[in-house]
Order: sequence, then structure tokens, then C-alpha cells
Amino acid sequence: MAALVAAAPGASAWHRLLRNPVVRKLGVLFLLAALLVPFAAARWGSGAWPGALTVDLSEPLGTASDWIVDNRDSHPLFLYFLGHVSNVVVIAVRAVYLALLAVGWAGVTAVAALTAWRVAGVRAALGTGAAFLGCGLLGMWVPTMQTLALMVVAVAASVVAGALLGLAAGLSDRMHRALRPVLDTMQVLPAFAYLLPVVLVFGIGVPAAVLATVVYAAPPMARLTALGLRGADKEVLEAVESLGTTARQRLLTARIPLARKELLLGLNQTIMMALSMAVIASVIGAGGLGDRVYQALASVDVGAALAAGIPIVLLAVVLDRVTGAAGARLGEAPAPNARALGAYALIAAAAVAVAGRLVGRLEWPESWVVGIAEPVNRAVDWMTAHLYSGVPVVGGTADWAGRFTTWVLDPLRDGLLWLPWWAVLLVVAALAWLIGTWGTALTAVLAMAAIGVLGVWKPSLDTLSQVLAAVAVALVVGFVTGIAAARSDHVERWLRPVLDVFQTMPQFVYLIPVVALFGVGRAPAVAAAVVYALPAVVRITAQGLRQVDPAALESARSLGATGAQQLRQVQLPLARPALLLAVNQGVVLVLAVVVIGGLVGGGALGYDVVFGLAQGDLATGLVAGAAIVCLGLMLDRVTQPTGRRARKGA
Repeated sequence: MAALVAAAPGASAWHRLLRNPVVRKLGVLFLLAALLVPFAAARWGSGAWPGALTVDLSEPLGTASDWIVDNRDSHPLFLYFLGHVSNVVVIAVRAVYLALLAVGWAGVTAVAALTAWRVAGVRAALGTGAAFLGCGLLGMWVPTMQTLALMVVAVAASVVAGALLGLAAGLSDRMHRALRPVLDTMQVLPAFAYLLPVVLVFGIGVPAAVLATVVYAAPPMARLTALGLRGADKEVLEAVESLGTTARQRLLTARIPLARKELLLGLNQTIMMALSMAVIASVIGAGGLGDRVYQALASVDVGAALAAGIPIVLLAVVLDRVTGAAGARLGEAPAPNARALGAYALIAAAAVAVAGRLVGRLEWPESWVVGIAEPVNRAVDWMTAHLYSGVPVVGGTADWAGRFTTWVLDPLRDGLLWLPWWAVLLVVAALAWLIGTWGTALTAVLAMAAIGVLGVWKPSLDTLSQVLAAVAVALVVGFVTGIAAARSDHVERWLRPVLDVFQTMPQFVYLIPVVALFGVGRAPAVAAAVVYALPAVVRITAQGLRQVDPAALESARSLGATGAQQLRQVQLPLARPALLLAVNQGVVLVLAVVVIGGLVGGGALGYDVVFGLAQGDLATGLVAGAAIVCLGLMLDRVTQPTGRRARKGA
């Protein structure tokens, strides 16, 4: 009897252990592995991905590429449809560019500033005017107008395409389910991968650059349009329907007005993504500021790259602030005499433009240009000479890059390559299932298996090792910085302009100083990825911690908890969904720049994508791009919990 009593607590503990969902999931996975792994290892081996399970796509993709090249000037599809699309894009961009030049620098600045004042207030107007004047002072007025003309056309096309797709997804569950994987692919697929088919169809030039930008920038508009339409207040819609309105009337009078904030946020995100494509699109003939940055990258001219990169940042910050302020003012009562003030502003802008034309001051005066390239290059040369190597005790940046490669990147890559292919799939399945559902795990495993089927298993694991290393560094630095920003208003105010610059600076600009300080290799690619991903991690972390329920913090303080205890026991647990989102966004952003790191010796999939674009090799470029999509999909599934688990975590 005593033995039975003594055994009862142990049995109870064992029962509780078996009821633990994590243990049950791992147990099921262990049983499946015990059944499937011996069969798979006996049939296909236990090393890298077996060759018997790969599919060679080089021949069909090569055939498709040859057909496009041979028929581009004769097939009716190109002559009567795609050719007209190309002509319309060229005419639209040229018309906008000539209009901007005709208005002159004073007129453009005045129109932009007064428009910002009308929709977002005096501070936005002052910032807009200063930004356009800054572009001129840096000697980049004409390239800025070229980029602005291309962006106006690309953003307009992206907004129209995205709004139509979002309208379809917002009004139809079937279209929503069908469009979701398409939009996921459009956003995850690296720009270099789809530049190649666009160039094959349209050739090098403005049409290819605009259409590539539309493919990249339209998904946010589509997603947020669908979100706004699907999230409309049900009670309002029922009230409108009870009045006997038609579906079209309900859409125009209720759904779209209720979704105004989401639509404006979609416009904001579309503008940001279109500007981020300005440099990448320059590779295929976009011209403008992006071309200046790309040429500077080719000659490792940090000063010239910064002089062209700063106007892109200024445009991005101004457009972000103006559209954000306009969104915040939605629903407010219009100011008295608002229409009259708007008319006066338009008249004033027109007067400035006419005055500039009459005095012959359409172009920015050369005597007003402030050259920053030479002092910046001198500063970079000094940093390279004094920091690259030979620094006492801590060593130079080249030593840091070498040690990071030797101690982190090489062991991580070798460890991933050492694992049998089935072990990699098991690890992916376990991580995805623990954080999500069996459907999440299945999607992640299929995405990882698709990489093997495409025949790029080893370069994909090399890319994965770089992504994991960069994400680890970005999360450590980002969480620490985000916590500091959440706990101090002064730190948050100081960090905001720094994060704005980091987040809007073109990705190529990061590569130039990184190469100058760290040399060429995988470490510079990782460093650039960390800098690019850091702002999003910091912002999301700080916002999540600041949104913790003040009542919970007050209760902890009333019990005598210190600041560190409040952070560990209250803020971090309650901010868990935001922290997981920070991890997810860090992974996505790191993956985007590690791929571009193929230009500076990062190798792996990034090199294959760039090589495919440079050589016109559709098979190499698209296969590597598809592998990156699969890698991004897998990483998304293992870092982002399902809605149900996220709510439990909250």
C-alpha cells in the first residue's frame, strides 16, 4: 500500500509530462522519424540532398529564354501588347520628367512644400522644402528629378494594380486565398531574380525598371487594401445594407471610406518600397540617383555614393512623414477656409514656377552646389588606414571580419552541411510545429525540400548560415537598443532620425563603407544585413514594450519590483508577440541584404542570382531566386507563430 502511495506522485508527474503539448508534438515527430528516416537513408543515403531527388530545370528555362530572345521583335504578343506597354511607360516617365524640368527647381520645391503644408501641416512643409533644397545643394537636382519621374509613374501603376488586387481579395474569400501565396512570392523573391525575365522581355531601359518596381511595390497596397475592406465595421455595413443599397453603393459609400487609413498606409508602404528599388532598378537602366549610387559602388567611391544616397533618404523620409501625417489627420474636421487656403497655395506655387522661368533659373545653380564627396572619401581613407588593421589590443576591422568568419560563419556553415538532409528537414519540422501547427510544419518542410529538388542544397545552406549569424547579431543589438528606447524618451528621440536614415538608405550604399572597412567576403555581407535589419527590430521591440498595459507595471511597482524585475517578469512576457514579430522581420530583412551581399563576396545563392542577371542565364538566376523564396518561406514559418498561439502568448 505504501509503495502504491509513493508511486502516485511520480505517476502524476509523468501524466502531466505526457499532457504537455510540446512533449506530445516531439513524441509524434520522433515516431514519424523512427518510421521514415531508416527507409529514406537506406534508399537515398544520409549525406547532402540526394541527386535522385533533384530536377534539372536548366534545359526548359534555357529554351524559354531563347524563345523570348528570338521572338521579341516579331511575335504578336510583343508587337501588339508588350510593345505598347513599353511605349506607354516611356512616354509617361518622359512626360513627368519634362514637366518637372519645365517647372524648375524653385517651382518643384514650392509645389512640394505647399502640397505638404496642405495635407500634413507646417512642419511637414518646412521639412519637404528643406529636403528638396538639400538635393540641389548636393548637386543631384537632375538625377533627383529623373528618379522622381520614374517613381511617380511606378507608384501610380503600383497603387492602381495593388488596389485592384486588394479589392478582389477584400470582397472575395476565394480570391483572398488564391492571391495570398502570389503576394508572398512577389515580396520574398529578390529583386535581382525577377530583373532577369523583365530584361529579357523589355530589354535594358526605363520600361523594365518601372515594371520591376511595380512587381516589388504593389503587394503592400494589395494587402492593406484587402485588410481595410475585410476589416470594415460589420454594424455600419449592415446599417447601409438595410437602406436598400446595392453592392456597388455599399463599396463606394461605406467600405472604401471605412478603409481610408489602411489605403493611405498602403500608399505609404508602396512609396517606400518603390524608392528602395531605385538603386536596384539602376542595374537595368533606370538612371537617376540609383545609377549614381551603382556607379559609385563599382569604383568603391563612398563620397559619391553618399552624395547620391542622401537625396534618396530625404525623399523617403519626406514622403513617409507627409503620408503618415495625412493618415493621422484623417477624420479630423477641415480647417476654416481650407479650400481657399488650398487655392492660394496653388496660386503661390504657380507664381514661383513662372517667376523662375522668367528669370531663366530653371536649373539648380552650379555655384550653389556643396561637394561632400571629397571630404567623405578623406574620412573613409583615414578610417581605412587607421581602423582596417593594426589597431592595438582590439585589432582592426579586417581582423574582426576574419575572426567572425573563422569562429562563426565557417563552423555554422560546416555544421549545416554536415547534417544529413533528413536531419535538416526534421529540425525544420520540429521548430515550425513547436511554434505553430502541423500545417505550418508541413509548409516549412516542403519549402526546404523544394530547395533540394531544385539542386541548390549546398549554396542554400551556405546562405542560411549567413542569415542565422546576421539575425543573431541583429536581435542581440536590436533588443538591447529597443529596450533602452522603450525605457527612455530621450533615447527614443535621439534614435528616431538615426533609424530613419538607416531604414531608408538604399541597400547598395551600405555595401560600400562595409567593403572599405571589412574587405570582401561573407562577413561584409553579414555586416550590411545587420545594419539594414536593425531599425525594424529596434522599432518593433520598443513599440511592443511601450504598449504593455500600464496597470500591470503599476501592480509590479506596488509590490516593490525593481526596474530590471519589471522588465524580465512583466514587460518582456507581455510583449512576446511583438518580440516574435521583430524576429520575423529581422529574418526577412537580413535575407534580402545577404542576397545582395553576393556582389561583395557573400557567395552562395546571392552570387548565383547576380551571376544569372549579369550573364543573361535565366536558369541559374531563377532557380537561385526560387530557392531564396523557399528559404524565406521556411524561415517565416519557423519564426512567426499562428494567430492562435500568438494570442496565447499574449
